[in-house]
Amino acid sequence: MSRAKIRTETGPDGKILHLVPYLPAALPAVTRRDLECAWETARSAALAPPKSTATHAFRFLQEEAPPFDLLITDTDAASWAAAIDRIASLSTAHGISICLRLLALFQLMATQVWVRQWFTLNRAGLEFHPALLQAAALSPLTPTGGFAETTLQALLPAENPAGRTVGSKWSGAWPGQT
Repeated sequence: MSRAKIRTETGPDGKILHLVPYLPAALPAVTRRDLECAWETARSAALAPPKSTATHAFRFLQEEAPPFDLLITDTDAASWAAAIDRIASLSTAHGISICLRLLALFQLMATQVWVRQWFTLNRAGLEFHPALLQAAALSPLTPTGGFAETTLQALLPAENPAGRTVGSKWSGAWPGQT
């Protein structure tokens, strides 16, 4: 990864643009604890009374190609990004990496059935299996800031929390459901 400095600019409307001199794939790995802290901070921000949250956008610059822009427009994601900025500065590669990994993890959780066995959602909240957070912390990001599913899956243990072999067919029903 380049050591080039990330610049942050604030527009007259309060929107924040982070100018990153490389693609998300060049962002560093983080620790499982980084993601745990980011989730707890984001969750607390989401549960707090609503505040006006600045929109964050990232412009990833690349040589000999147009920049790749990532705008966080979802209100929950914007709240999470603002919360992560407070604990891990989105003006650093580390902070941006934490933010993109948390958002990419939630994208996977929302769209991919196989991920459901690695977290529990109930009235008390969301609980991640530590192996999922560890894999998300270490898995490289794609050039567009997401996860390559096969790479992330390869970092997970072969035996998952429900006792099924990774890659086995799962109906989507939680244990005890028919």
